[in-house]
Amino acid sequence: MTAPFDKTALRVRLRGQRRRLAAEIRDAAARAAARLPIERLPPFEVFSLYMPMGSEMDPRPLLELLRRNGARAALPAAGGRDAALSFRLWDPAMPLVPDAFGIPAPPALADEVEPDLVIAPVLAFDRAGRRLGQGAGHYDRTISALRARKPVFVLGLAFAGQEIDQLPEEAHDERLDAILTETDYMTVS
Repeated sequence: MTAPFDKTALRVRLRGQRRRLAAEIRDAAARAAARLPIERLPPFEVFSLYMPMGSEMDPRPLLELLRRNGARAALPAAGGRDAALSFRLWDPAMPLVPDAFGIPAPPALADEVEPDLVIAPVLAFDRAGRRLGQGAGHYDRTISALRARKPVFVLGLAFAGQEIDQLPEEAHDERLDAILTETDYMTVS
């Protein structure tokens, strides 16, 4: 019998690793943006970024690249602990307000949208598209709900050093369609 996988201990170790990577590779976000093959993404009208917390890779260098063909940007907003995220249209000139977890988000008066392309923060990933997040399940619940209504392409944004050989997978986990790092763009088959 195999011992249960300790995601809590793994998250503690990986947060420290991500902090070290963020300190060592200061231009990682710009390098990742330069590696994004936009022509390999499925068509999208609305995409979502996220406001980086702590040592998460900053997706904002992707903003102008993704807006070039008229796509609109959105940011997630958390409404509560067990709720899915909502997405609100966002322009960088717009002032942000703290959501239920204190993360900067567009104000409630911003239009809610359903993105076709979701850029997701990553604590760890593997080449099969498994993603380890912060542990609250917001992205898994949100992506599951979106995918039940329409096709959604999920791109994980991470440092190359966050790759793990194989992450455990639970029934509620939603896989990434591709992963973008400062060194590579990987599609999941």
